[in-house]
Formats: sequence, structure tokens, C-alpha cells
Amino acid sequence: MSSISPQEIKREFLKSKMGIAGIVILAILIGTSIITIIVIPLETFQEWNNPGHWISYPKVAIPIWVNLFMIEKIPEHKILETPNIQMNSQGKISLTSHQFGLNFNYDDFPSDFIYEFSSKYSGSPLLQMTVIRPDGIKLELITTSLPFSNSETIHSERIFSTDGAIKKNLSLQSEQFTFSLDRLSAEDIIFSKTQTNEPLKGNYIFLIDLYSVNSEVQIPESKLIIGGKAFGIMGTDELRRDLAIGLLWGTPLALFIGIVVAIASVVMGLFYGVYAGFKGKKTDETMMRFNDVIYALPVLPFLIILSVTISNSIFVMVGFLMMFGWVGIAKVSRSMSLQIKTRGYVDAAKMMGQKDSKIILKHMIPQLLPYAFASIAISVPAAITTEAGLSFLGLGDPSFPTWGQILHDANTFGAAARGLWWWILPPGVMIAITGLAFVFIGNALDVIVNPKLKR
Repeated sequence: MSSISPQEIKREFLKSKMGIAGIVILAILIGTSIITIIVIPLETFQEWNNPGHWISYPKVAIPIWVNLFMIEKIPEHKILETPNIQMNSQGKISLTSHQFGLNFNYDDFPSDFIYEFSSKYSGSPLLQMTVIRPDGIKLELITTSLPFSNSETIHSERIFSTDGAIKKNLSLQSEQFTFSLDRLSAEDIIFSKTQTNEPLKGNYIFLIDLYSVNSEVQIPESKLIIGGKAFGIMGTDELRRDLAIGLLWGTPLALFIGIVVAIASVVMGLFYGVYAGFKGKKTDETMMRFNDVIYALPVLPFLIILSVTISNSIFVMVGFLMMFGWVGIAKVSRSMSLQIKTRGYVDAAKMMGQKDSKIILKHMIPQLLPYAFASIAISVPAAITTEAGLSFLGLGDPSFPTWGQILHDANTFGAAARGLWWWILPPGVMIAITGLAFVFIGNALDVIVNPKLKR
């Protein structure tokens, strides 16, 4: 068996269109992983299963780019965080006013609206929220007093469109409309035409006025959320999580799982098989019988049992995948080592008194490196799909937004039956693309390695 130099492998690999395609896809995935780790804050990843972190996002919203193909435009979710601030005072009364402008140009009503704020005050300020519609009508939404405090305090609150006081105030202003408002939600009334229950397009201004007496009041945080039915590049799920963040974080996690498991499995199997083949006789027989026992175990059911009884941590799962991934590599490398050890240079090394470990590391392992590289590339998709399968069954680590975990959540909430395709297709496509990249690379290397090994 002749050794294949790195230069030969590189030259032959660059002739393979399949190999180059695999490298390009892998480079894109690695670049995406690096950008994700740098750009997306780590706390966003850590808060994946914290519902409070995603409260500002809509529930099961479709991706916004779908509007490009729609005749009737779906309302997009808007998070307005930069109000126009005005402060006035007359005598003992001071007024702090926040104004949010919204250009509403959609063919359906928003799903809801939320006003989030924190205020710094003493006493009991009066908060008034109104909206000026494109047709000039001004609707009063809510008037309420903030909790009384003798000393300066900071109060945080969310005002939801489902608040009964808002619906009651709008009902009292029903003379502005020519149809019944009884069965309409607050957002439907605000964004409806006066003659018919159809969306009124144009510019809306939401006014939040905070009145205080004998004291100044500040609003350090102020945010208006107009709940839409379309959001982000990949939409949201039932728990309001931005699926684009989950898909992006799933990329480095998938590469970590696949590459670590593949490298560890191939290295373990390579050394195990070469040592068994080199030693021969009873050592070989004993080692290969143990290999056969591990090989005969049903991997997926065994992994399920281990995940349930021990731990479903992603790191424990990686360890389990390593435990079962090396046996096939060991069989192949053992058969190759049986051929290599009959070579003259191996016999010469034995006659010179070299240690077994040196013969294996210096004269045998280098001969198998091309095969090892091809095996690593081909083993990565198996590790990724196994993790995805376990996660889909609910046996993965729920604290990590892997693609398999996203598919598990989609199955749990019946995404397929509800037609929520953006929750199902993207993670499945990402698993397929990642696997395809390594299959392309592995097959290209296999074409280079196998003819040489046969000769």
C-alpha cells in the first residue's frame, strides 16, 4: 500500500466538482456560525426557553418576506422604541408626552397592541393613552393613575389591548362609527374604517401623556408594540421565539456535535482497529469480539434508554454518540492494518527493535490518514441526524436551540396540522444542507482514496 501525499489529495480533490461544492457549503455554514456567535448576544441564546424574554414578539407569525408574494398584505409586527418626547409644565402641573408614529398599510387588522413603560415619579401621576387616526378622529384608550408613592420610585407596567378598560372606553365613543362595535376587539376598532369593518390605512399617532402635580415625572423606558401576523426572516413559534435566532444558533451547535463526534469516533476506531490488526492472534480475536458486541447493539433504542435514565445533556449525548460511532471504523482499519503489517518496512522496523507503539504511529497510521479524513467527513451527517432524531423524540437537551429541538417543539404544538410550514421546513432544510456538504466532501475524498488503497 503506497502512501498518498497531501499534495496529491489536494490536486485530485480540486478536480472534483462535488468536493468543491461541499467545501463552499461548509465555508458558508462556518461563516454563519462565526457571525452568529459574534453578532447575536449570548444571553439571547441562554434565554431561549424563557417566555418572558420573547413577550414583545408575536405568536406564530409568518416570515415578513411572504408579503412580497401576497396580493393582500399581512400586517407586520412593529416594535416602536424611539418616541418623540415632549415635556411641558404649567404651574404645579407637569406633562411628559411620548408620541409614536405608525404607517399602517396592510389589508388585515393587527393581532393586538402592548405599551411597555417604566416611570420614575413620586405621588400618583395620571397616565392617559390616546390615538389619532388617519381620518383625524381621536380615540381615548385608557386613563389611569399610577400607584401612589410618598418617595421617588420606579414603576414598570404593560398595558395590553385586551384590557377591559380600553374596550369600555372605545365603546363609549361608538358614535364615531356607523356599525356595531360589540363583537370587535380593541385593535379592530382602532384600525377600522368608520363606515365598514375594514382596515383603515394611513398614519396613526399613539399619544401617551403622563401628568403629575408638584413633582417631575420621567419615562426612562417606553415601547409600543403593534402585534402583527408577520415577523422576522423566519417567523416565530407558539412561544413567540424568533425562529431565525434558533436556526442561526443551531448551525454552530450542529457543526460542534457532528465534527466532535466524527473526529473522536474515527480516531478511536482507527487506533483500536490498527492495534488489533497489528497484534493479531488472541489480542485481535478478543478485541474484535468486543467490537462485535458493541456493533450488535441497537444504537437508537440504546441511546434513548441512556438519555432517559442518565441525562439528556447535549454533552452527555455527544459522549454517547462517540461510544457507538467507532466500531465500524475499527473493523475497516483493522482489515487495512492486516495488509500494511505484511509490508517490508514494517518487518524491517520490527527487526530493528522498534517498539510496537512507534511502528503503529510512524509506519501504519499515516497510511490510513486519507481514509480517516474521508470517514470523518462521512460520519458528520450521521451524528447530526442522530442528535436531531433524539431531540425530535423529546430526548434532547431543551436548553439548546438545536434544529432537532425546534422540530420537536413544532411537533408538540401541531405545526404540521396547523400549516405552520416556516416552523418545520427551515430546520429540516438546514439539516439536509449540512449533511449534504459533508457527504459531498466525503464522497470526493473516497473517490481519491479507494483506488489507491486497492492498489
